[in-house]
Amino acid sequence: MLRHVAILGSTGSIGTQALEVIAANRDRFTVVALGAGGNQPELLARQAIDFESPLIAVAKAGAVQDVQLALYAEAQRRGYAEGDFLMPRIIAGPDAATDAARTPCDVVLNGMSGAVGLMPTLAALEEGTTLALANKESLIIGGEIVTGAAKPGQLVPVDSEHSALAQAMRGERVEDVHKLIVTASGGPFRGKTRAELGDVTPEQAMAHPTWDMGPVITINSATLVNKGLEVIEAHLLFGIGFDRIEVSVHPSSIVHSMVEFVDGSTMLQASPPDMKLPIALGLAWPERLPGAAKACDWTTSSVWEFFPLDNEAFPAVRLARRAGEFGKTAPAVFNAANEVCVEAFVSGDLDFLGIVDTVEEVVGQHLSDPDVKLAGMSVGSVLAADAWARTRARDLTARKRMENR
Repeated sequence: MLRHVAILGSTGSIGTQALEVIAANRDRFTVVALGAGGNQPELLARQAIDFESPLIAVAKAGAVQDVQLALYAEAQRRGYAEGDFLMPRIIAGPDAATDAARTPCDVVLNGMSGAVGLMPTLAALEEGTTLALANKESLIIGGEIVTGAAKPGQLVPVDSEHSALAQAMRGERVEDVHKLIVTASGGPFRGKTRAELGDVTPEQAMAHPTWDMGPVITINSATLVNKGLEVIEAHLLFGIGFDRIEVSVHPSSIVHSMVEFVDGSTMLQASPPDMKLPIALGLAWPERLPGAAKACDWTTSSVWEFFPLDNEAFPAVRLARRAGEFGKTAPAVFNAANEVCVEAFVSGDLDFLGIVDTVEEVVGQHLSDPDVKLAGMSVGSVLAADAWARTRARDLTARKRMENR
């Protein structure tokens, strides 16, 4: 049966790969909406025409004209005669992606980056649509709001680690799970001491050894903030306590995660690092798409290595556990402060070690507020905590910049 799909974040790494999967399976999927920031109008126009999407959502209202002009230019380049090309409907503004998530369809793939993905995630869940979730931040900051809005089987993880856990747990009972082991490549600085990370440049941090990802996720992988977020995500997705979720450093990124059961058995999912596999599973779940990605070559010799996480050099996972165990709006503060600090690092206003150090300071201030412990969870409280954390992180990074002059 043909599945109708909305792709949010279509011009990003996840979105472009998702469209490649759909292009290879035209008999299985059709695109009903594309959402993007609007910074790449030419690419968005090509996608809209390639997949005949009737709706385009752009976050930047000022990008509408650029997208329209790009659509006309692309149609002309392809030789469409006047009247042969049906212009997609374009909606714009901060709520455009949320509106696109409400489009009647079978699957919404949320491939957006950052906390802005929260409202589209909730919109898709409220519509009862299957949500293929690559935007981990919306689950992490939304916490029980998101999990409470999701019906059984409605939320399908697209992160390779959580897709692996979901595959390993197929047909298994949660009560038989002893622990989850989330694997980490270790990023470009695996084996470095904290002292050796003081002079890291953004270019070095974005040189990931095994994955091709966007700049924010790549830097998060270098600090291991991404792995901290994934620990919180695993807790929320599978209902396993933080004391039973471990991180193991696996440099080759072949084993994407593991589930250890109470009888001593461990189930793992292995495949060469390629996001098309979890994306294809997210779009087709619970079915598999033949040829979605290359399999491991079992005719050649290989060695799979696993190492313990160095919490001294990379304290981000420990900090994420602290935020996740506290719950409420603490994960939102952790995520928001990190997003600001990554921007400051890229712009040269904060050093590499300052990213997690500043996030820790912001989280610590949040957790020391007695009102936080008493507050309930709502979309309003999450957004307020997110805004407070961003402001506080900017203040701290500005102070550190002045101190270093």
